[in-house]
Amino acid sequence: MDPWKHLFLDHNILAIISSKRRVLSGFVLGIAASIIVVYLLASINTSGAFPRFPFPRSNDSVSASYLGNSSSLSFSSLTGENGTVTVSANRASITTTLEGNFSQPQSDLGTEEAHQWSHVNSLSSKLDEIKKPLSDNISKNATDGLGVGRSNVTTRLNGDFRVKIESLQNFSVRKSDDSDVSVEAIGGDSQVKCDIFDGGWVRDLTKPYYPPGSCPYIDIDFDCYKNGRPDDEFLRWRWKPYGCDIPSLNATDFLERLKGKRILFVGDSLNRNMWESLICILHNSIKDRSRVYEVSGRSKFKIQGYYSFRFEDYMCSVDFVRSPFLVKELLLKNANGSENERLRLDLLDETMAAYHLADIVVFNTGHWWTHEKTSSGINYYQEGNHVYPVLDVMKAYKKALTTWSEWVDRYLDSSKTQVVFRGYSVTHFRGGQWNSGGQCHKEIEPIFNDTFITKYPKKMIALEGVLRKMETPVLYLNISRLTDYRKDGHPSIYRKKYNSEEELREAEKSQDCSHWCLPGVPDTWNELLYASLLMEGKGPWRK
Repeated sequence: MDPWKHLFLDHNILAIISSKRRVLSGFVLGIAASIIVVYLLASINTSGAFPRFPFPRSNDSVSASYLGNSSSLSFSSLTGENGTVTVSANRASITTTLEGNFSQPQSDLGTEEAHQWSHVNSLSSKLDEIKKPLSDNISKNATDGLGVGRSNVTTRLNGDFRVKIESLQNFSVRKSDDSDVSVEAIGGDSQVKCDIFDGGWVRDLTKPYYPPGSCPYIDIDFDCYKNGRPDDEFLRWRWKPYGCDIPSLNATDFLERLKGKRILFVGDSLNRNMWESLICILHNSIKDRSRVYEVSGRSKFKIQGYYSFRFEDYMCSVDFVRSPFLVKELLLKNANGSENERLRLDLLDETMAAYHLADIVVFNTGHWWTHEKTSSGINYYQEGNHVYPVLDVMKAYKKALTTWSEWVDRYLDSSKTQVVFRGYSVTHFRGGQWNSGGQCHKEIEPIFNDTFITKYPKKMIALEGVLRKMETPVLYLNISRLTDYRKDGHPSIYRKKYNSEEELREAEKSQDCSHWCLPGVPDTWNELLYASLLMEGKGPWRK
């Protein structure tokens, strides 16, 4: 299936801005007309008679008010003698469905559908009159559809209901006392698209994308399978957005779109985690594996440097360069021979020379921006000639992001290079940090209770503030919250091989609850990267 088509199979949120009363009243009349038609159609028997049960009255107990996102907005329900009508809306359609027991035979659904349509036509004049305000003001390209099943009859109004609102939180759906339904949006001026980062994890036995132990390019720290992790249920989860479906990552399609081009990952070891994941997904789709190789011949990637995987059949490259802070790191020698490490917050590091060579650049930073990690190795920050000690890490982090954003706006040509920024992924240490007894090795399933989710990271708020001010369009992979659910996906004690049970028990004192097993969660990050590039639709990623 075309991944673009799959991407928009079932949009879930309808938001309609109407500053004029006639738009809202038109919508109400359109919904009412749909309900009438469904009941007329659903209750017709084989002789073509009109309904013998009374038209259903509004159920007084039904009401709905919603603010935000949901997988479905069913905002009106009416009950009849032998059936229930549900009116539901999402961004692409309005659907009314009658469910119940029907006496008419429906062995030939095609004939039955044609039979039902004859009664639609007899009402067409009145129906068109009622629907006109809806079509004119809300969805000029809307089309009707009718489906007849053994237990339900559905009418559907299809069209493009995307509207401009400030954010996905800025709309509400209400059912008033007189049973009219209204959809309102509250101000704003930005185009709403499906938020593929708002959703939940669902079981999927088709995962992972590549068999555990099959990819030769995973650093030992991430290869939980080779290091003896006994369970594999953590691999059987798929991210499902509330507002739409995203396609599985079609590796062949990804490579076709990347043909003759280069994608570069820039950042810390978490971006290396993601880079190795993408290499493994793409590598698994290649028949002649000898035509995939790292150009320098290296097979371990923790050492600082530039790494480039070449896919010869597609003449494309998937690269990584380490730059944990994005800004320049300085190593200075003191008079007594000791070394002093600093960060130049006003300069990017030397890896920036590679950014121009890539068609897609995926940045990240944040993992090293902690008081613990910076103060243990980096004693000072520097801007120009001004040097000051490590005191406020968050302030320094914001300055570094600003330096990065200003450089991208000034020097990167967005018509040639697609800029992507992957958000910060939280850790799941229990009882301490990585070097003080923190643990996650007993976690075997995701978090299902939102009360246990970490408060939205300040680093993400700072990053989003910087991205909003940029002139360069940036694809923002906001994976923080969806990743936070996956406490089961870390290497924990399985970040190396052990020669004895005693060594394994000793490893519990120093676990990795920051990085991710491969296969594992970073495969989903790349799935979301693939979906985001398709949604953006630039260059070879157009439909």
